[in-house]
Amino acid sequence: MFADFQALEVDCGDAVIFIRSAGAGPAVLLLHGFPQTHLMWRDVAPILAKRFTVVCADLRGYGASSSPASSPDHAPYAKRAMAADMVALMSKLGFGSFMAAGHDRGGRVAYRMALDHPDSVEKLAVLDIIPTGDAWDRADARLALGYWPWSLLAQPEPLPERILATAAEAIVENALSGWGSSASVFPESVRQAYVDALRDPAHIHAICEEYRAAATLDRAHDQADRKAGRTIHCPVLALWSGQGALAQWYAGEGGPLALWRGWAANVSGQAMPGGHFFPEEAPQPTAQALAAFFGEAAEAPLE
Repeated sequence: MFADFQALEVDCGDAVIFIRSAGAGPAVLLLHGFPQTHLMWRDVAPILAKRFTVVCADLRGYGASSSPASSPDHAPYAKRAMAADMVALMSKLGFGSFMAAGHDRGGRVAYRMALDHPDSVEKLAVLDIIPTGDAWDRADARLALGYWPWSLLAQPEPLPERILATAAEAIVENALSGWGSSASVFPESVRQAYVDALRDPAHIHAICEEYRAAATLDRAHDQADRKAGRTIHCPVLALWSGQGALAQWYAGEGGPLALWRGWAANVSGQAMPGGHFFPEEAPQPTAQALAAFFGEAAEAPLE
């Protein structure tokens, strides 16, 4: 995995961010979700690196990145703070502006980055999410039961931390085998890496703080943007699982595209094969969709 990628730790001020990077050309930042790390891009990133400078980062509190101390209001783990990490990271790598794709939690960091730093994000791809505020406003028993981290990990400490610490294998197994995905597509080495990433107490606390921030500050930031009429100015690509929750839950409202068009004028997108973890289940179609959006489609298909 990532055989031709350079591994690097970058001090971004409030956090030290671990990355793997390769390729040349326009810069593309790839951000992961829960319970993953940058390893989720192991099959997509090498394809994109044929045309782009690809940077795969671990979010603060995840993977090999540092876990800054939190605060009572969870602000250090709000998507606003995590987005600022990524803008600082790309600046230190020499990219004043760049394109970004984020899956799951990384998608929430990515769209917050586009809202807070519009001059930095040239194009934005969000994978299998709708905006955080919209998701909470529409939350019901399906969300509470189907995507249990939203409510479980947002509970006050120390209960969620203790659950993660004692049941890391069960947490990863449940996630990777559920949410419309097929557990068989995850190599044992990757599954173990995701489990190992949940064993460090500082990272466990950080991840819970990130979910607490999502239930409070992230939601408030979305509401403030909505009230102020702030929108995403760059082109947006929304990709979602064709067999997952987004394709079903929001069909009556026009689906994910309709919801994202409430936040941006230039939105395109499509359903993808696979479940919630479709970048790992279907890396070739995912890479093709991202490459076509981020740059001119090549005459020959990416392989």
